[in-house]
Amino acid sequence: MATTLEHITLEVPSFEVSFIRTLSKKMGWTMKRQRKSGIQQALEDVDAGRIYKAKSVEDLMAQLDA
Repeated sequence: MATTLEHITLEVPSFEVSFIRTLSKKMGWTMKRQRKSGIQQALEDVDAGRIYKAKSVEDLMAQLDA
């Protein structure tokens, strides 16, 4: 009997990834983890309004040190 494989995408909290990995190993599943690139994260930050415009170089440096 041939087994049909399904491709499933899950979004889980990062602290649950180790549990999902352990479960997949015990079940004999294959798990691949895809991380977002830096540019993807940056674009999501812009879309969500998580941006900061520095008023001056000193202001920028103060934010970087924080």
